[in-house]
Amino acid sequence: MKPQVFKEVIDLGDGREISIETGKLAKQAHGSVVVQSGKCMLLCTVVSNYKQADVDFLPLTVDYREKFAAAGRYPGGFFKREARPSDGEVLTMRLVDRVLRPLFPKDYHAETQVMIQLMSHDENVMPEAMAGLAASAAIQLSDFPFECPISEARVGRINGEFVINPTRAQLEESDIEMMIGASADSVMMVEGEMDEISEEEMADAIKFAHEAIKVQIDAQIRLAEAFGKKETREYAPAEVNEELEKRVHDLAYGKCYAIAKKGTSKVERTNAFAEVKEEVKASFTEEEMAEFGHLVGGYYSKAEKEAVRELTLSEGLRLDGRKTDEIRPIWCEVDYLPSTHGSSIFSRGETQALATVTLGTSRDANKIDMPSYEGEENFYLHYNFPPFCTGEARPLRGTSRREVGHGNLAQRALKGMIPADCPYTVRVVSEVLESNGSSSMATVCAGTMAMMDAGVKMKRPVSGIAMGLISDGDRYAVLSDILGDEDHLGDMDFKVTGTTEGITACQMDIKIKGLSYEILVNALKQARAGRLHILGKITDTIAAPAESVKDHAPTMVTRRVPNEFIGALIGPGGKVIQEMQKETETTIVINEDPVTEEGIVEILGVGSKGIDAVMAKIDSLLFKPTVGSVYEVKVIKMLDFGAVVEYMDAPGNEVLLHVSELAWERTENVSDVVNMGDVFDVKYFGQDPRTRKEKVSRKAILPKPEGYVARPPRDDKRSGGRDNNRGRDNRGRDNRRDDRKPREDKKED
Repeated sequence: MKPQVFKEVIDLGDGREISIETGKLAKQAHGSVVVQSGKCMLLCTVVSNYKQADVDFLPLTVDYREKFAAAGRYPGGFFKREARPSDGEVLTMRLVDRVLRPLFPKDYHAETQVMIQLMSHDENVMPEAMAGLAASAAIQLSDFPFECPISEARVGRINGEFVINPTRAQLEESDIEMMIGASADSVMMVEGEMDEISEEEMADAIKFAHEAIKVQIDAQIRLAEAFGKKETREYAPAEVNEELEKRVHDLAYGKCYAIAKKGTSKVERTNAFAEVKEEVKASFTEEEMAEFGHLVGGYYSKAEKEAVRELTLSEGLRLDGRKTDEIRPIWCEVDYLPSTHGSSIFSRGETQALATVTLGTSRDANKIDMPSYEGEENFYLHYNFPPFCTGEARPLRGTSRREVGHGNLAQRALKGMIPADCPYTVRVVSEVLESNGSSSMATVCAGTMAMMDAGVKMKRPVSGIAMGLISDGDRYAVLSDILGDEDHLGDMDFKVTGTTEGITACQMDIKIKGLSYEILVNALKQARAGRLHILGKITDTIAAPAESVKDHAPTMVTRRVPNEFIGALIGPGGKVIQEMQKETETTIVINEDPVTEEGIVEILGVGSKGIDAVMAKIDSLLFKPTVGSVYEVKVIKMLDFGAVVEYMDAPGNEVLLHVSELAWERTENVSDVVNMGDVFDVKYFGQDPRTRKEKVSRKAILPKPEGYVARPPRDDKRSGGRDNNRGRDNRGRDNRRDDRKPREDKKED
């Protein structure tokens, strides 16, 4: 029996639609939907165990995968099976997780999985823009305790007009690319990159996306009602003891407030708070601790958080003694590592990043191979966050989702400032050596300086800052350059990067409902003041990109070569180019211009000697002498009828100097006039119409000997001319075949 299908359609307003369908696939999941736009289809399923896990957090897993079959392709590599997620898939997981997680109850600890997969790909639809919609729609069909539906949308701006969920081709023309996640009444997540826009323009883009998200949320509500809204499941809520909470608060609040007001370092502050916590525990009897000691820690953390927040709201002071808009002390250094192509250190307070730059050819580009996108990145950034940077020892389990996300944010912040004509592939690696707040923004600053140190001609330097917000509804405080602890206790964590001209990237996680756009713009403007302050420290250290790359770094030269000469440059089986690379100690990469079909030759080498040798080879290959011009040549081979000479300006280009063109006098032996290795001038006459070969002459630029008499030209007609076959008649040959008798057929044996 065919299952009953429920479907809702969302009109994007420009002829495109998104449909949400349920009832056909994956019916044993607690909620499942298929979201479709064009030929792009996503399947999302959600499942949550009915038994609470024995943990004090929500074990939520958001998984997003793109199946290669969806695009009619095979997975690359040896194993023809999708394996670990790509960076692109990880970034989509993070976008969805950051919006969903805060909407589950804090005391809901059941193992929960949200699994989204691309089942059918459409090159005109970017699937990650619909992942949040799919996840929320599936949850609405389940019985999960979930606060409210949400959705996500990508917004672009083309020729001043905002566009929802633009195509990849449209994004090429857009000066904004942002993903916004929101509920009907609150924006919860913002992430994206921009072409140096203002704070007001960023707020307008968020507003535009939020209106589109409200339409998507209405469709989810209609679908859930049509399908049959389930009753929310019951689960064991967290134990509450108001009397115990008040007792812990009274014991801890004042002491925590006093510690927070001292403005101590991270280690001192952590130890002091730990002592207060132990004192609170010690105030209870063994019997009391055995009965409800498991609640004391949570109530203490709540009291500590309230004390720190109140200190900021009432006195404008922060944990380390700074004012709300004050930036921690900064020191910077460039050219720290002697062997890298570029390096820098950026230290701000207790956060430190060491960045390195490596310059390469297009062969070193980062290859992206996903079902929804294939391409290359000529600029990319990797971010590493080892455990020692926070004074911890923990297992190393490969690159974390956090490292992928923070590295991507820093990459997006910087990539717009790499000029289009930068000849190099540029790789930046950030090693976080200390962390107490905003290591991703330290990475942006360190990456800027390292590239300038390497001689990358950035359009403008970029700085970044992490901001926080504390609000109790009536009062609010925007915090510049937040600490790690302030990130945890605040109501908004947002990171903003930019130049003197505007914002280049941002990442926001908003934890309170109904944040006004007025507060958001004020926070962004305070962030701008902080960015410019940090930018001043950067430019004090390195004011402009280095004039040239370092002596030990490779120099890149590009040269365009007509398509017909590429084969000669490569040689049979690549022999010529391989020998050239070996002899000159360079790296040579040849690409084809898709428009002109010219060859674009990249030559990468340390020092100018090898590069000059390759350029000379190309010049030689492209050398075309001009008729009537005089060229210096060298004898490289002696023959009975002349000498083979090589153009000095184009080694490898040879031409025959005939014995008759050596001198005005009659020459019996070539060696009477020239010898191997002789260098002299010749005049170029172009192609000889008689021999069809190129003709050069030495005698043409020599003065004629006195009394010289030229030999008379040969008379081709003196014996009847060539046309008459040297005077012979045809003797009826033209009709010879006609006079023949037909051949008799052979008799059969």
